[in-house]
Amino acid sequence: MRIIPAIDIIGGKCVRLTKGDYNTQKIYNDDPFEVAKEFEANGIQYLHVVDLDGARSKHIVNHKILHDIASKTSLRVDFGGGIKSDEDIRIAFENGASQITGGSIAVQQPDTFRQWLGTYGSEKIILGADSNNRKIATHGWMQQSELEVVAFISDYAKKGIVYVICTDIQKDGMLQGTSNELYREIIEKTGVKLIASGGVSSIDDLQVLKQLGCDGAIIGKAFYEGKITLRELREFVEKL
Repeated sequence: MRIIPAIDIIGGKCVRLTKGDYNTQKIYNDDPFEVAKEFEANGIQYLHVVDLDGARSKHIVNHKILHDIASKTSLRVDFGGGIKSDEDIRIAFENGASQITGGSIAVQQPDTFRQWLGTYGSEKIILGADSNNRKIATHGWMQQSELEVVAFISDYAKKGIVYVICTDIQKDGMLQGTSNELYREIIEKTGVKLIASGGVSSIDDLQVLKQLGCDGAIIGKAFYEGKITLRELREFVEKL
């Protein structure tokens, strides 16, 4: 299982939200690049970067930060937030993204998203399936659809999606554990490589996700609030 720390960006700074609410933002570092370098120095190989300005603006915004991280570290970056057009995805890949995550566009412009899947391949495109009470949420979680999360993922799996990031919004930033039953159901019913996101509060949570068969686990607030240390992450990665 891949350990994937998250860097969420608003105004060029490293922040975290609670349940996706922009009014709850807390700044943890003024320089996301410095945070990325710290992860790299501790044996981390992967990074999840979310352009929250982009998600709100509906187009990519913080691509310069992506470029700095991707070009000056060895981290493999998956990038999401505001990727809504062919131009956005081109900018993301040109600035060093190893993969991009598409959430809102997969709901609202499925033909475009499937076109990207065909153009760039299933190794490059991640489906973002953000779930609020088992319904898919979009636009930085500010809007909610009537699409049921497992059915949504299953449909895209049939269309060739391999990687899926599923965030349970009710768990996000709460440090109260992960949605293990939901993740188990997704893995069993869809067969995708699932990257779990939201609610990780301890190394024990990571152990459970590994046992469930998750391909990856995204860690955010647990690290920034000191619930999981870099040393613990490094030791966990070394044992994988």
